[in-house]
Amino acid sequence: MAVVEMGFGKGTIKVELPQTKILDIIEGKQTEPIQDIKAAVREALANPIGTLPLDKTVQTGDKVVIVASDITRAWIGHDQFLPVLLDELNAAGIPDGDISLVVALGAHRYHTETENIAVYGAETVGRIRILQSCAMTTEDFVYLGTTSRGVRCELNKHVVNADKVILTGGIVYHLMAGFGGGRKAIMPGVASYATIQGNHTFCLDDEVGKGTSSACASGKLAGNNMHEDQLEMAAMLKPAFLLNVVLTAEGKFARFVAGHWYEAWLSGCETVSEIFGVPIQDKADIVIATAGGYPKDINLYQGTKAQDNAAMACKEGGVVILLLECSDIKEPPDFMGWFDFLSLYDREIELRSGFTVPGFVALQLGEQIERRPHIVVTLPENREIIEKTGMYAVTTIEEALQLAEDKLGRKDYKVTLMPHAANTVPLLKK
Repeated sequence: MAVVEMGFGKGTIKVELPQTKILDIIEGKQTEPIQDIKAAVREALANPIGTLPLDKTVQTGDKVVIVASDITRAWIGHDQFLPVLLDELNAAGIPDGDISLVVALGAHRYHTETENIAVYGAETVGRIRILQSCAMTTEDFVYLGTTSRGVRCELNKHVVNADKVILTGGIVYHLMAGFGGGRKAIMPGVASYATIQGNHTFCLDDEVGKGTSSACASGKLAGNNMHEDQLEMAAMLKPAFLLNVVLTAEGKFARFVAGHWYEAWLSGCETVSEIFGVPIQDKADIVIATAGGYPKDINLYQGTKAQDNAAMACKEGGVVILLLECSDIKEPPDFMGWFDFLSLYDREIELRSGFTVPGFVALQLGEQIERRPHIVVTLPENREIIEKTGMYAVTTIEEALQLAEDKLGRKDYKVTLMPHAANTVPLLKK
């Protein structure tokens, strides 16, 4: 028997299976974290990809705007590298008084001063002007042009009017845009609400009633309408420079990429694929996956990151088993409320009238449940809510395996285990 410890809340669940049943155990590549962060940032800025070094990109007199992600992306660790970027700009002849940071809120709420300090660090907030780009504040946006797909590109005036724009952010797999980071600092980061809505609707099929678009998926860039539309908007702005981070599975810095807003970012995407993209020979009949425990399974919304990756490793008609404690399952309301729409069609129509990422996740989850049963090992008190989503709720892995076997209707099945499914993306070898 093989015994694998799977994260569940602040503890673990032991999964015991015969060795002959196991098709694969999907784990990311072990990566050594960067030890000297300041040195690594300076090295990236001095040896950029696809463009001149930072000190040759800016000139004395330039008004520089740094675009930075908001508190929902606090994992990026801006507070650890922004002071180094500011020092290097100073050395290149740009004083702090000529530098502003624009918080890329997208459609999220404004930060408080305390949140600015928490995300960017007291040093950064004390040195430069902090501005915020909230999509709903219509007077803050100016029109740059219309993309080839018909979306009006309206971006924050402070970013558009800067002499030089530097994009910052973190690169990860993204369930709609293929990868995060890069051009996403611009769209949705500093775009108007109408622009965000226009771009995000590409995540839905062209035909009403057909749900989500298969062109917009994790790790997919070629033919991804959402991503390609974002690229057009970034090209309209012409950012001068980019500094993005790639993290290890443990959340430490694995790499800093700097340089051209597209070429450097693309190199960072390749690193993400190397660390978190795991080649698999075949899909399994049953996939047992955990987000990795608390806080990644604090609620169902967080747990869907593991669910989406687990579904990619599972055969059509197979069974996905998720180990998700969900101690705070009713949060966030803007996700759980979507399950009041029991019909996927109604969910889709509501999403088309006002796109939200939680709504998209709820629709996609419903579609995947229709293609293969999902069983959730969770707390007993979560049963009613889990079953409202269309998934089966159980309290032990033994119950889950028995139910999965019943759903398959046979005993000659193969199982893939995903102990860190929130971070690992299975890549089927062609």
